[in-house]
Amino acid sequence: MSAPSSTPSNAPVGGGRAVVVDRPGVHRLVRGPEPVPGPGEVRVRVAAAGICMSDRELYDGRRDADHVRYPVVPGHEWAGTVDLVGEGVDPGLTGRGTVAEGFRACGICARCRTGETSLCDRGYDETGFTRPGAFADHVVVPARLLHPLPDGADLRAAALLEPAAVAAAAVRSGRPEPGERIAVVGAGTLGLLAVQLLAAFTPGELTAIDPRGERTVLARKFGATDAAATAEAGELRGRYDLVVETAGAPATAASSCLLARRGGRVVLTGMFAPGASGIDPVRLSLDQLTVRGVFGAPSAAWTFAVRAFTTGVLTPGPLVTHEFPLERYGEAVALVGGGDPGTGKVLLVP
Repeated sequence: MSAPSSTPSNAPVGGGRAVVVDRPGVHRLVRGPEPVPGPGEVRVRVAAAGICMSDRELYDGRRDADHVRYPVVPGHEWAGTVDLVGEGVDPGLTGRGTVAEGFRACGICARCRTGETSLCDRGYDETGFTRPGAFADHVVVPARLLHPLPDGADLRAAALLEPAAVAAAAVRSGRPEPGERIAVVGAGTLGLLAVQLLAAFTPGELTAIDPRGERTVLARKFGATDAAATAEAGELRGRYDLVVETAGAPATAASSCLLARRGGRVVLTGMFAPGASGIDPVRLSLDQLTVRGVFGAPSAAWTFAVRAFTTGVLTPGPLVTHEFPLERYGEAVALVGGGDPGTGKVLLVP
């Protein structure tokens, strides 16, 4: 992996900075004029931006070609402060801390009108993958996608509201009820956020399953009542009313279905290679399992996550383990997916 470059000789002096990934494995830090929001848009001064496995896949060239457009400024997990508004936007937003939905849904198609904005018929279009993202001093987004935060909100912690919205989408799809037995497979950032949200539904049992003991210890602090290593999960087969899978490992889709009781529900958030899930369709039928997938988060899940954050139900700040300036992007992205159990959420802090 190449080290981050200094400002290139052909970049103008002054203005804002941005990390640009020109193609897989090649990035540079550029400096240019600060972006100007167009009609209906706002410019946000980035306070912090998280790096996740999707960003690592983008850098390594492992992201599906339909879901990235090089060259690109990555960064889809972020929080910041509105510092300029475009024509037609309420000037009262200036100075507000905020996050924003990543998917650029059209808002008018059949899917959007039913609230399924992450399934917009216009096709995939997302900040940080097909549009300039937040690994920069500023990011420009449509004002209609904003979720303003209360005064004094911790913007460093709020940078995790994008994965929290995905976790919220999974939780809402699973329809948890008080007293149920629930398992979360994977205790990474997404899994630990899901644990926090699920704990608020007062389950009778909430088990975090992960081979990393350090992560399951953290899961208990976030509300899990039990923890198990992956090797022990076979003993729990058929136990759970609801299983939320967040690991995305080759075997976790199938193993999550085995954990569910007959008539149970399974929600998959991981991205699996075609044909690699290993799910037995005969068992799905005989045990009458309900299996749902989650990709991104619709507007309702964002609202759910932001509300949980602002009321103190969700406290993502402790998940942050590393912070880097933009100049050290190469070092930061190398940490993500590196296998160190001590690496949680990695932030870029402009």
